[in-house]
Amino acid sequence: MKKWYSFYALAEDSDDLIQAVDNKFNFDSIKLQQIGAEIKEDDRGEKLHQVGAEMVFPAFFGFVPWRHHVEIVTKCKSVVEALFYLQKTIEEEWSRNALIDCMKADLYHNTGTANTNFAEKLPGIQGKIAQEIVKDTYDLSFISLPRGYDETALEEALEQNITRFLLELGTGFAFIGRQKEIVVSGKTRKIDMLFYHIRLKCYVVVELKAVSFEPEFAGKLNFYVNAVNDLIRTPDENPTIGLLICKDKDQTEVQWAFQGIQTPMGVASYDNIKIEEIKKQLPTEEQIQQRIELAEEEFNLSKGKRSRD
Repeated sequence: MKKWYSFYALAEDSDDLIQAVDNKFNFDSIKLQQIGAEIKEDDRGEKLHQVGAEMVFPAFFGFVPWRHHVEIVTKCKSVVEALFYLQKTIEEEWSRNALIDCMKADLYHNTGTANTNFAEKLPGIQGKIAQEIVKDTYDLSFISLPRGYDETALEEALEQNITRFLLELGTGFAFIGRQKEIVVSGKTRKIDMLFYHIRLKCYVVVELKAVSFEPEFAGKLNFYVNAVNDLIRTPDENPTIGLLICKDKDQTEVQWAFQGIQTPMGVASYDNIKIEEIKKQLPTEEQIQQRIELAEEEFNLSKGKRSRD
């Protein structure tokens, strides 16, 4: 507890930083989760104090369980980083395991840092929110793929683990479908993965690439975003945004590829996919036996046909 207190009390500008986060919340609308201590307004209605204590207690601190606080002050390098995880814990109702996973993935440094044109192509507040919901690098350590996997294998693995993938994308994403079919000028096109973001009130087109970023990828994503805007989006929904997730990217190439494109889109990378062991890629004994029996059956059929001829 002393370490927790000292972490915030001794940091430079800590009071101002904490107050800025405190002011962001409308506490009447927050559903209390696992509150570790009762809190109440003072007579002036300006600040909140912990019951039975003399110290000023930031209101939003009371909405975060104590063990969460311990994890945060133990693993965070700065007050700014700690406040980021406190705010996310409240907004997204993270369990302690979810918090630990996000800190291991270094969500603080990855969130909102993807290469995008959201600030230029979306209205102020929507552009800011859109930037905040995308990451520079997505942690896909929850899936395993064979060596030399392609986009199809990547899509299938993410679809099979869609709940975990939604958690990695962040709060607000709803999965619409994989290989979503759209018809443009009589030709069928298929979007890798289509999502809807509840907070932004817009569709999110996600294209997956099992290779490094290439400039032509931006043109294809632009095409799909425009198609969703014209064929699926309703008048009361916000403009569709596109997100390309590839194995790697070069910032300069992404910036140049975005020049002249009017649709809002971003490019991120992924990491930590587990490569399946060769043993797992080999057929099982049962599969080998089935193949042998099938081969014998085909051979006997072929032999019988030759004898009749």
